[in-house]
This record gives sequence, structure tokens and C-alpha cells, in this order.
Amino acid sequence: MRRTIYLSCMNFHILLETFIENWHIILLFFAVAVLYSSVGFGGGSSYLAILALTGIVFTQIRATALLCNIVVVSGNVFLFIQHKTVDFKKITPLVMLSIPLAFLGGMVQINQQLFFILLSFTLLFAATTMWISKQIVTYNEKKSSSKLTRNASFGGIIGFISGMVGIGGGIFLAPLLHLTNWDTPKKIAATASVFILVNSIAGFIGQYSNPDFSINWNLTSVLLVTVFIGGQIGSRKSYSFFTPIQLKKATAILIAFVSLRILYKYIF
Repeated sequence: MRRTIYLSCMNFHILLETFIENWHIILLFFAVAVLYSSVGFGGGSSYLAILALTGIVFTQIRATALLCNIVVVSGNVFLFIQHKTVDFKKITPLVMLSIPLAFLGGMVQINQQLFFILLSFTLLFAATTMWISKQIVTYNEKKSSSKLTRNASFGGIIGFISGMVGIGGGIFLAPLLHLTNWDTPKKIAATASVFILVNSIAGFIGQYSNPDFSINWNLTSVLLVTVFIGGQIGSRKSYSFFTPIQLKKATAILIAFVSLRILYKYIF
């Protein structure tokens, strides 16, 4: 009994130290979870951008971001299913290749320099798509069902990149679906949430299968609790200090800055 109490106190002490040492990261993750879940996203690209500037070992960044993605977007998917806005028949072609390719992407072993170069270009591309998508988020017409091959190709390419870098892929998929008039904005948001969830799970399993897998469970545990609370607030209240367009623009600037900073450090 005493040993159990002692171990519990030790664990609490470690978690408290982790919280005090990383309070700024925890606060940023909470804000990202609230804001992104309120508009149907997980925030994986922003988690990566934050972690990339903290000095955390690069092999841990991908797994931490994916786990936070899974926790946040699970709440969104649950609510979308409750409101019957998830069309599994249309989503299936998008994920039929993305899931196995996200798993393979997660298994890919890359060195630190290659990872950060790939991450910087991915973040820069994400920032660009976020910025230009401001003109298409309000499109409300529903288009007829898309071609199976095109959807599978979109999903497969995005899934592989997502698993390798450590994001869910919604930040790439949603603008593409808007540009192709895939469906209504609500159903695109629901589709992106499901896509993020299944790819984040597949990517994490792929990374976990990697021999050099490592993760700081103390910090990750605190971050997971943080984003769970933030995600529940954002998804259930659907409240944001910014409109979706303002959020996209502000985040695009931040992510572009981080990507350029990483590029400068690892290339120049």
C-alpha cells in the first residue's frame, strides 16, 4: 500500500515538473486544439510547427503530433456522426489507399536533416493552401459523386506524406475537396475529420513499428490531456475567437514563418 502511494506521488511529481517546464508549449497546444476543433480540424500542422521550435528530439515530434491529432479529431468525428454529416460511401475511396500508405509513410526511417527539410516544405505548402483556400470555403453547392480513381489518388498521396511527416492530412485534403466542389462545406469538414483520424492512427502505428521509435511519454501524456480538454471545448461549443477564414490566414503566416526558419537552419 505504501509503495503504491509512493509511486503515485512520484508520478504526480514528475508530471507536475513536466507541466512547469513546458507550460508555454501546453498553453499553445490548448489554444490550437480549441481553435482547430471548432472548425473541424485536428491542428497537426500547428503542433508540428510548435514542437519543431522547442528542441524536442526530432524522432519524437511526429508521434506526439499524431497522437494529439487523434485525441482532438475523435471528438469531431463523434459529433459529425451524431449529426449524420459523415457520408462513408463517399469517404471510402479517399481512405482506401491513404490508410496503408500512411502506415508505410510512418515506417519510413529518415535522418534529422531530411526530416526537417521535408517538414519545412510540407508546412510551407500547407500554409499556401490555407491562405488561398479563403476564397473557396463558402462554396455551398453540392456536386455529383467524384471519380473513384481521382479520390483514391488524392487520398493515397496525402496519406503517405502525412504518415511520413506526422500530420493527419486534412490541411491538404480540405482545400482540394473545396476546389473540386466535392460536396457541401459541412460534409467536407466531416470528411476531413474522418480522414485525419484514420490516417493519424495508421501513421502512428507505422511509426511505432519503426525500430528507432521513441517518445517522451511524460510530456506527451500532459499534452494529450490538454488537447482533449481543448478539443472538447472547441468541438462542442463550435466557438472561436476568429472566423474560419481569419484562423486560416493567421495560422498560414505562423506556419510559413516556422517553415522558412527551419529551411534556413537546415539548408543555408
